[in-house]
Amino acid sequence: MRRAAKADRPQIEKFLRRHIETSMFQLSNLARYGMDGGHGRAVKFWVAETAAEITDVLTMTEAGNLLPQCPTLPLAEIRAALVGVEILTAIGPTHQIRAILPALAIDRAATTLNDDEPHFALTLSDLIVPDGPGQIIPLKDAPRDVILHWLADYDITSLGLSPSLAMARAPETYATHIASGTHRVLMEAGLPLAMTGFNAELPEIVQIGGVYSPPQLRNQGHARRAVGLHLTQAGAAGVARATLFASGPPAIRAYRALGFQQIGSWAMCLFANAEAIKGSSPPFPAQQQS
Repeated sequence: MRRAAKADRPQIEKFLRRHIETSMFQLSNLARYGMDGGHGRAVKFWVAETAAEITDVLTMTEAGNLLPQCPTLPLAEIRAALVGVEILTAIGPTHQIRAILPALAIDRAATTLNDDEPHFALTLSDLIVPDGPGQIIPLKDAPRDVILHWLADYDITSLGLSPSLAMARAPETYATHIASGTHRVLMEAGLPLAMTGFNAELPEIVQIGGVYSPPQLRNQGHARRAVGLHLTQAGAAGVARATLFASGPPAIRAYRALGFQQIGSWAMCLFANAEAIKGSSPPFPAQQQS
């Protein structure tokens, strides 16, 4: 694999759009933050090619997030490209992540989250919005103290962060969500019921993330309604599709009730510490050699 230059951007985007539902982070971060650095979500790329056509794209953010879109799994080339790079998270299609991490010799590193989750997609014309109380409002109009608590609890329960780190992160996460305008809160008679958001956006498709309802209000359909109303807004603005990955049976049931269908599996690996990729190569199974 070779390090991509800015001149490669059109071809990289073209390739990633052929795999759009599993390339949302890459494409959204590229559109919002670019390849110049200066932000934790700014991206850099390595590409593999055959006959001048891109076959695989490896993405790293400035913050250390590894986002592969590598259908042919050129494992030796991936490792060579990443020697010396520090990886904090690895997120992507399960079969890719579960092949790449052993190739990088970091599959046994300590993690705070290491899960495979079902990956879903929906054409918004098939969206089923449930009845129920409340309407959604922008995150900025909801009670700040409540939302800060929700953001911290989400990071604790969903990402495995320590309470102290989650509380420390919450104000920055809140500010990021306010600035991007990506999140909504379901409200009824002044009471916040649930939160939802988009963690990646393109004009034609959004990726849902950060869905939360407090424990005392769960199993009442609030989060499901919040997601449905938010997607209705997105559809009115021209978005045609949505995607997400779900954690746990209740979330899966909720998303299926909205009309989502499973399209694959998604892996999320959050390392306890940044893992530097070393230069020596582990043995590769013969079928995975590039």
